[in-house]
Amino acid sequence: MDTFPITASSLARYYKIEAGNFSRCYKDSLSGFDKWDQTIHADKWLLLEKNMGTSLSIDETQIGDDVRTILTNKDGHGRKGSLIAIVKGTNADDVVKVLLQLPEEKRNAVKEVTMDFSDSMYSIVQASFPNATIVIDCFHIFQRCFDAIEEIRLKLKRKETAKRRREEAAYKRKQHERARRRAKYRSSHPKNYKGEKRGRKPMRLNARFVPERLSNGDTMLDLLTRSKRLLAQSGDKWGTTQKARAKLLFELFPDLQTAYGLVQSLRSIFGTDKVRKGKKDNKPETSREEASVKLDEWCQKVKDCKLREVKAARDCILERREEVLNYFINGSTNASAESINAKMKGFRSEIHGIQDLPFFLFRCTKIFG
Repeated sequence: MDTFPITASSLARYYKIEAGNFSRCYKDSLSGFDKWDQTIHADKWLLLEKNMGTSLSIDETQIGDDVRTILTNKDGHGRKGSLIAIVKGTNADDVVKVLLQLPEEKRNAVKEVTMDFSDSMYSIVQASFPNATIVIDCFHIFQRCFDAIEEIRLKLKRKETAKRRREEAAYKRKQHERARRRAKYRSSHPKNYKGEKRGRKPMRLNARFVPERLSNGDTMLDLLTRSKRLLAQSGDKWGTTQKARAKLLFELFPDLQTAYGLVQSLRSIFGTDKVRKGKKDNKPETSREEASVKLDEWCQKVKDCKLREVKAARDCILERREEVLNYFINGSTNASAESINAKMKGFRSEIHGIQDLPFFLFRCTKIFG
């Protein structure tokens, strides 16, 4: 298990030392930060040439006030020896200018780089690692498809919200009209009957509108709101309540059922939900040629449907078709880059934020470099 270094505040409490003094002593003398050779340009870029490998990952994350591009070595497995470069910004020209400082023989030796759908990342990899095979992370592919389902769900929710408001407005108008008629009836029939005026009393004008409820107890708006998570999961992971909710959802909104079915059929091509027992690697069982045929069949299914959101996701995949199919060579994903990002954010939380950016990056190089 990876552990973060003991913070200055925890050591100060243990030895009963004033925390501010201890932090300054650690930074100025004990850590070695004063002898670090990258201090001058640390806030703009960092390079750790010794961590170069043949299989890399590239991603972007927020560090401080800026988004930074992070290049990592998969062989480091998110531990020491993983971090290769941190460059301020995502502009392709700026990042390439820094990465070209790496030795040409090491850059040419890179065989594979995983990334997301970012155009800037694609340009960076092409210019910096000319011999590398680019692999689009399959989980970003699914995320793009889930975004399409989410767009459909939100569109239906907006329609249902507008419908609910119209029903509430009609209900209030009806209440006012009933109250007016009953008040008029009572005023035009002053005679008493058993000590009371004829006609029923006027209805309360502040009576609450109660929407119609479905068989599972949800309203239509509740059904669409509470279905967000189940639409991003495989059906075999649904609980009893989610299955009942999904059945109602797909009966009332067939477009959601169509979109969900198309996304699940795409997931079955990649086979990421299958547990590969007894295998030493994550290489997919489907070959690249077979996956290409299946992907073409899936694209034809999407073409036959009328959902523009799913077609937009398909177009995004087809734009990077070859890079998407490269997943079936080794089954590589961008998980190592996401792991580094999460650990750096965890370390940032552990030290209660970034007060000195170069010193924070220096400590990151000690942990992950």
